Amino acid sequence: MSNRRDVWITGIGLVSSLGEGLEAHWQALSATPKPVTDEGTFLPYVVHPLAKIDFDKQIPKRGDQRQMEPWQRIGTYAAGLALASAGIAGNKDILSTTDMVVAAGGGERDQSVDGAILTDIEKQPKPDVFLNEQLQSNLRPTLFLAQLSNLLAGNISIVHGVTGSSRTFMGEESSGTDAVRIGWSRIAAGTSEIALVGGAYNAERRDMLLLFALKRLAMHAPWAPVLADPKGVPTGSAGAFLVLESPEHATARGAKPIAKLSGVWSERARRNDPAAVEAVLEQLVTAAKGPDATGTAILSAASGAPEPTRAEVAVLARSGLPVRSVTDRVGHGLEAQMPVALALASLAVSEGQLFAPLPGETLEKPFDGPLSRAIVTAVGHWRGEGVALVERVD
Repeated sequence: MSNRRDVWITGIGLVSSLGEGLEAHWQALSATPKPVTDEGTFLPYVVHPLAKIDFDKQIPKRGDQRQMEPWQRIGTYAAGLALASAGIAGNKDILSTTDMVVAAGGGERDQSVDGAILTDIEKQPKPDVFLNEQLQSNLRPTLFLAQLSNLLAGNISIVHGVTGSSRTFMGEESSGTDAVRIGWSRIAAGTSEIALVGGAYNAERRDMLLLFALKRLAMHAPWAPVLADPKGVPTGSAGAFLVLESPEHATARGAKPIAKLSGVWSERARRNDPAAVEAVLEQLVTAAKGPDATGTAILSAASGAPEPTRAEVAVLARSGLPVRSVTDRVGHGLEAQMPVALALASLAVSEGQLFAPLPGETLEKPFDGPLSRAIVTAVGHWRGEGVALVERVD
C-alpha cells in the first residue's frame, strides 16, 4: 500500500491574454468565441498579448517594479494572486515555511542597447575597445542572463515574503512540468506541507520571436487552432502559480481545496525517432487516464510546433476523450505553459464543466459532464513530454 499523501491545490494565480484571476478566465472561456491575439505588432507573427494589468495591486513599490523585467513582474503578480487565493497572503508564519519551485527562462535582453551596439560597432576604429566599454556601462557583464532566472523567485520572496526553500528550473516547457512535479512529489512524500509552484513568460519581446522565427517555428498570421493545423507556435504572455498543500495542513488552517493534483509525470523521448514522442506520451496518458475515465477530459498544452504537435494529436485522438487546447486560448508560454494549463484544468474541474470548443478546433468529442477529472498534456516544442492529472474534491 502506498504511503503517498494527497496533494490539494488551495490557491491559483493566473494572468494571460484573457485577463487576471479565475473568475475573469472562466467568463472568457465560457463566452469568448475566439482567442485574444495580436497579428499586427510583430508582423507577420501571431502573439497572445497580456491583458491590461495594474501591477501596483500585487507589487505596490514602484522601485520593485522598475528593477524587474516584464516576465518577472508577470510572475510576481501571478504569485501574489495565488497567495491571496489560498488565503495566506501576508501570513508570515505560513509564508516562512512555504517552499517555492519556479520555472523560468533566461533574462530579457535590452533590445535598444543591442541595436545601438550593432549599429555603432561597424563605425568604430577599435571595435573591441568599444564593445568592452559597452559591457562595462550597458550590458551588465557581471550578471549572465541565465542567472536572472533566479530573480523571479527572489522577487517573489522580497515582495510577498515567501521564505521557505527555493528552487528554480530552466529548460523551456519541461521546466514548468518539473517545477510542478517536484512541488507535488515533496508534499506527497511528506517532506513539505505547502508550496508555491509556477512560472511566467513574456511573449511580447522581439528577441524570443527572432529565435522562434530562425527555427521556422513562429506561427505566421492568420491564427489557426494548433491541434487542427500545427503550423507554428503562437506564443503568449502569461503567468500562473499554484499553492500546493497537504490536506492535513490545509484543514488545520480551515482552507478548502480547489482541486486535487493526483499525479505529474515527466519524460524525454528521442526526437530523432518520429514515433518516440507518440510512444512516450501514450504511456503517460494511459497512466493518468487509469482504468475508469468517466468524467475525464484532456487539456492539451501542445505548442503548435508541427512535428511534436502532430504526434500529440495522434495520441489524443486515440484516447477517446474530449480535448481542449490551452494554447488556442492563451497562446504558448514555454516555461509557464504547464502551470497555466493546470490552472485552467483545476478551474474547469472545480466548476464541473468543460468549456466549449473554439471554431475550427478538432477532437471536440461531445461531453455532457459533469467534469470530475482533467488530464493535462504538455509536449515541448523540441524536447520533453509532461502529463498531469487534476481531480475534483467533493
